[in-house]
Amino acid sequence: MARKRKGRALNGVLLLDKPQGMTSNFALQKVRRLFGAQKAGHTGSLDPLATGVLPICFGEATKYSQYLLNADKGYYTTATLGDVRTTGDSEGEHVERFDVPPLSEALLLPVLSKFTGPIDQVPSMYSALKHQGKPLYEYARKGITVERPSRPITIYKLSLDAYRDTERETELDLTVECSKGTYIRSLVEDIGQALACGGHVSMLRRFKAGHFKLQDTVTMEEIENIADQAEGGAINPDLDQFLLPIDSLLPNTPKVCLKNELASSILLGQAVRIADAKIEPSLDLGLHCLYLVRDSESSDSEFSQEVFAGVVEVSEDGWIKAKRLVNFNQE
Repeated sequence: MARKRKGRALNGVLLLDKPQGMTSNFALQKVRRLFGAQKAGHTGSLDPLATGVLPICFGEATKYSQYLLNADKGYYTTATLGDVRTTGDSEGEHVERFDVPPLSEALLLPVLSKFTGPIDQVPSMYSALKHQGKPLYEYARKGITVERPSRPITIYKLSLDAYRDTERETELDLTVECSKGTYIRSLVEDIGQALACGGHVSMLRRFKAGHFKLQDTVTMEEIENIADQAEGGAINPDLDQFLLPIDSLLPNTPKVCLKNELASSILLGQAVRIADAKIEPSLDLGLHCLYLVRDSESSDSEFSQEVFAGVVEVSEDGWIKAKRLVNFNQE
C-alpha cells in the first residue's frame, strides 16, 4: 500500500518575493509548511543574496514548472567595482582589490554595449550547474576548479541606471533582461574585467520571471502574518487567496477543449481525434493546454465548467495525444 503523504493536496502557484539571506530551498520548505501542502517545488533558484520573484508550485503544478524554467528573466543589480570575491557576490571572501578608473557614461556605456545581445558566457564555479552529477559550487567549496565551456545566452537589455563613486565603494546600478541560463554574477565579473578593475554583485533583485512580475508577489512576512492568525497550529485557509491556477504557468498557449467520451479517453492516456474537439483560437499544431468541459446535455459530468487538465500535442495527422496530465484522483 502506498504511503499517504502528510498535508493538503494543494494545487496552484504562489509568487513569492523571496527575502534576502534565505536559500530558495529554505524558502520553499517554509512556505510548504505554512500552507500545509503535500508537495511543492520552485521554478529556478535564487542565490541567498538575491530577492524577488520566486514562483513556487504546489501539487500538480510541479508537473508544469519546467515551462517556466525556459522563460526570460529580469533583474535589478548593483555591481561593486574594484573588489573581487570568491563567489562573485558579497557573500564571498575577498580575493583582490583594484583601482577603479574615473567613471563616466562615456566610459561605461560602450563597455555595457559589448554585453548586449547574443553573447557567450562561462558559468560561475559557484553556480548549481552540474558536473559529473554534482553542482559546481560543491567543487568550488573544496578549492577545485572545473573547466566550464561557455554557453550562448542573450542579454536583451543592459541599462545603466546610476553610478556612485564614494570613499568606500564604487558602484553601478544596472537593469538586466536576459534569456534563461544567464548568471548575473558572471556578467558583473565580466563587466568588471572589461573595466580592468574587477567587481562583484552586492545587490540582486529579480523583478520578473517570464510573465510573472514583482508587483504580483507576496512577501514571506505577509504569509506568516496570515498563517499566525489560525488557532491551535491549524492551517489558515485564507492563505489560499494568494494561489494562482496551474495554467498560469502556460500563458498564451493555444487551447483545446474536450468533453464526455473524448475527455474520458484522453484521461486514460488514449489519443483522440480532433473532429469533435473545440480548438482555440485555431488549429495550431504542437503544444496545447487541455481543458475538460461538460456537455450541456450531460449534467451528470463531474466537470461543471472548463477545467485545466494538462498539456497535449496536436499532431499534423489530426490526433490529440496526452503529454502531461493533471491527476484528478489525489488523496
